[in-house]
Amino acid sequence: MDKRQTFAKQARMLKALAHESRLLIVDRLSRGESSVGELRELVGGDLSTVSKHLALLRAHGIVEDRREGTSVYYRLVTPCVCNFFTCATQVLKERSR
Repeated sequence: MDKRQTFAKQARMLKALAHESRLLIVDRLSRGESSVGELRELVGGDLSTVSKHLALLRAHGIVEDRREGTSVYYRLVTPCVCNFFTCATQVLKERSR
């Protein structure tokens, strides 16, 4: 895969993160798995909206789910994605100087 293809795939993955609710979800999952209900409480709004956010994150390989009875739990697949938060915070700090 050449650089252009790699950058295109990275851009799609970053777009999947580019929403406040999805960032809240990823941040929460960085501390361990969580049920859909817990994530809905965190994000607010209705269950269908949260489910759409989770489906997008799952489609891009950022989270995965497991079912236990009627409950669905999510976990972060690659915790290194949280390095993005550190980098983004540093950029914001530099901009505010």
